[in-house]
Amino acid sequence: MNRWQYFLGGVKNMKTRGTIAPTSKFTSKKMLSNIRFEDAKIIVELGAGDGSITKHILSQMREDTKLISFEIDPALSGILEENISDPRLTLINDSAEHLVQYLNKMGYTKVDYVVSGIPFVMLPEELGDRILKVSKSVLSEKGCFIQFHYSLIPKKRYKRIFNQLDIELEMRNLPPAFVYVCK
Repeated sequence: MNRWQYFLGGVKNMKTRGTIAPTSKFTSKKMLSNIRFEDAKIIVELGAGDGSITKHILSQMREDTKLISFEIDPALSGILEENISDPRLTLINDSAEHLVQYLNKMGYTKVDYVVSGIPFVMLPEELGDRILKVSKSVLSEKGCFIQFHYSLIPKKRYKRIFNQLDIELEMRNLPPAFVYVCK
C-alpha cells in the first residue's frame, strides 16, 4: 500500500484507523525501547495497521517469542498477511476486546507486553475502557501496556485504569506522537 492509498483509507476509515499516515520508525522505536526483548515470551499488538510497528517488533524478538497481533480492518489485515510471513506471528482479524478468549484458545493467560496503536479517542468510551481493562488484566506482574496517541487528552483515562503512567513525546511522526507507557 503506497502513502496515497494509506491516506485515502485513513480518511475513509478514520474511526478504525485514526490516522492518515503510517506510524513513523521513530515512534515505533520509542515505543519498543520500553520492551525488554531478552525476557519477553509473549507480546500482543493491538491495531497492527499496515504492520509498521509489527515489523519492528519481529526484528527485535527472540526466536521463541510469540507475537499476537489484532487488526480489525480487513483491508489492513490482508496487507499484513501478504507482507509478513513469520511463524512467530499470529494475526487475528477481530476486535481487541476479545483478547482474553483468543489467549485462552492458545493456552495463555498472561502476556509480557501489550503494544497498541488503537485510536482510542475515536472509539466509544465504553469499548475503549473495556479494551484497556482487558489488556491490563492479561499483563504479567512486570508487564506493561504501551500506546501512542496524538494528544494528551486521554491521559486521565490511562491514569484511572493503570497504576503508573509515563508519557514520552516523539516529534518525528506525522503528526507528533505521545507514547504512553502504563504499568
